[in-house]
Amino acid sequence: MADHLLPSAALLLGSEDALRITHIRGPRWISHPVAGKAHDAMPLLLDRPSSLRPRGVLLAGPYHNGKTMIAERFAIEHLRQSDRQRVWVIQTREGAGLSHFYASILSGLRAPQAAGWRSLSRAGEQVDHLLESLKPRVLIFDEFHSALRGRRQDVKAIFSFLRRMARVHDISPVLVGEVAVYDAIHNTEEMGSRFDTIPIPRWGYDEDFATLLDSLEASMPLALPSELSRQPLARIVHDLSEGLIGEVVDIVSNAAIAAIRNGEEQITEASIASLNYIPLSRRRNAALRDEMT
Repeated sequence: MADHLLPSAALLLGSEDALRITHIRGPRWISHPVAGKAHDAMPLLLDRPSSLRPRGVLLAGPYHNGKTMIAERFAIEHLRQSDRQRVWVIQTREGAGLSHFYASILSGLRAPQAAGWRSLSRAGEQVDHLLESLKPRVLIFDEFHSALRGRRQDVKAIFSFLRRMARVHDISPVLVGEVAVYDAIHNTEEMGSRFDTIPIPRWGYDEDFATLLDSLEASMPLALPSELSRQPLARIVHDLSEGLIGEVVDIVSNAAIAAIRNGEEQITEASIASLNYIPLSRRRNAALRDEMT
């Protein structure tokens, strides 16, 4: 019996180990309350009336906590349902100033960068031309904190561009990044009043976390139930992950792969311990690093 599994995972139980491991390593969407709130908010950016001051959304929280997946899922769902692309995802480049920010936009819009793109005026003209031609309704700037590492005037120039982009092209920006983005946006009332903030916090050790573990376990094609949401496994996973959903997925996935390879077919305390998993906050001082010096 495979009552503990989703149908898609149960179908793989008779498959070769390599196929099951490939399934475990594949990307997966995990629905949860915060993700639901974000997905309720972002479609409103598409359905709103035209405005000279369109609002945006800020998804902010710690690294490796599912922010990018939330934004990308919204963009993918839009593409599946719309006959014209109105949502674009921009991967914000490392580097200070408008030139790097313009380059991020040009790359995200899949446009060739004109010769001499480092000329701000030429790059700005190309960006404006593309926005006028494509008429996006929402631009999602992932890893937006990368744009905040320059001088104060560089950051001010980027914020000025975002305001002009919204006013001239009627585009709602979605900024995705770490808590530093929230601090920078709310450093001035002018920017802070333009965004609705949806925090993506660490997971507490609570019923929602138990539900998350149940969902993950159901997607892992293991013949035996692991009962991850019960003590002591739930506490062990929470402590090792430090409440970060990306870390939770990594721990459970690696433990499931170990359970397939050693023939146990369920995740146990021993299989998690065998991972020698080091929490994210301790990796900088990990013993592995000491071996390199």
